[in-house]
Amino acid sequence: MFLVSFPYSVLHGGYCALASIVMAAFVTCYTGKVLIRCLYEIDENGVKMRVRNSYKQIAEAAWGPRFGGKIVESAQLIELLMTCVLYVILSGELLKQAFTHVNIHLNSWTLISAALLIPCAFLRNYKAVSWLSFWCTVAHVIINIVILGYCLSQAKYWLWDKVPVKIQVDEYPVTLGIIVFSYTSQIFLPSLEGSLNDRSKFNCMMHWTHGLAALFKVLFAYVGFLTWGLNTQEVITNNLPNDIFRGIVNVFLVAKALLSYPLPYFAAVDLMQNTLFESESFTIIPSCYNDAGGFKIWALFLRALVVVGILLLSIFIPHFAILMGLVGNFTGTMLSFVWPCIFFLRLKWWELGRFEKAWNTLIISIGCVCGSTGIYYSSLALSNAMNGKQL
Repeated sequence: MFLVSFPYSVLHGGYCALASIVMAAFVTCYTGKVLIRCLYEIDENGVKMRVRNSYKQIAEAAWGPRFGGKIVESAQLIELLMTCVLYVILSGELLKQAFTHVNIHLNSWTLISAALLIPCAFLRNYKAVSWLSFWCTVAHVIINIVILGYCLSQAKYWLWDKVPVKIQVDEYPVTLGIIVFSYTSQIFLPSLEGSLNDRSKFNCMMHWTHGLAALFKVLFAYVGFLTWGLNTQEVITNNLPNDIFRGIVNVFLVAKALLSYPLPYFAAVDLMQNTLFESESFTIIPSCYNDAGGFKIWALFLRALVVVGILLLSIFIPHFAILMGLVGNFTGTMLSFVWPCIFFLRLKWWELGRFEKAWNTLIISIGCVCGSTGIYYSSLALSNAMNGKQL
């Protein structure tokens, strides 16, 4: 979904942004694999056994049950909710650009987008979410074909000399955050690996998916920037020239954003539900289900309240790419770069050679430096944007 901002990352990062897309794919592929290795232990008979089932359980094993799981769950919740916020912001921006002749403020378009998402409060399982995700994938394929097709049709006008070679220190960290955010799949990997019929092929799957993702992202980002150069906008579809053509593509993209929303939303409320209502150790609030197995009225109200909270954040922070960079530099860096390596070193230290120890330490160091720098500059860029200053 967030691929539409990749040409914008080239605007501020140039060739370094393209190299970062490949490097981020390589590193997150590695950290995904080591995270899965943390699920397993060797028993007294030398047999590898799966003794953990989630990112949270890995954190509890590494940092203790008191704080480890809570820290990871908090980061996961922030990332999921901010993903929802980004979908609503994107939908509002796209609708405004799709219907430029309609004199409606951006906040009103954002409100309309959020209103369409209120039924998500009634979602009870991943079965309904999976159907929505299927149609989201269909829309995604159509949009990518249309955008790439248009860009390739403009090949003779490509602006080869406009790709930045140098980077600006205050802009490049935002670009890195956007890139990192697009690779934040680690929170889903333990359940994905557990669902495989042949778990021995997990590493092969990671190599193919991350390799192909990096290739397509580099192609999309580079071709998109070459088409519009220094005029590239935060969302590339807003650069499309014809009002009708741009409107149709943006409406498809809005449909994709709205269909993408239920997955992170349901994962977030499911996480909150399991923590607050169904925890094995304690529950702050009684069960949210009635005797018939349906949601109680107050539970539906709380779920709808989450949608309202997401709407308010979307209205107060209407800057899609910069916010994505901030989230990527914060939770994305921790969940996808730093913590998998920390947990790996903590749980497998005596099984590792010097090279693996050094390589994981290097990833942790680079992740901490880039993440903290990115948080600072992304926050600064967001503050400037909200005060009417250009990035």
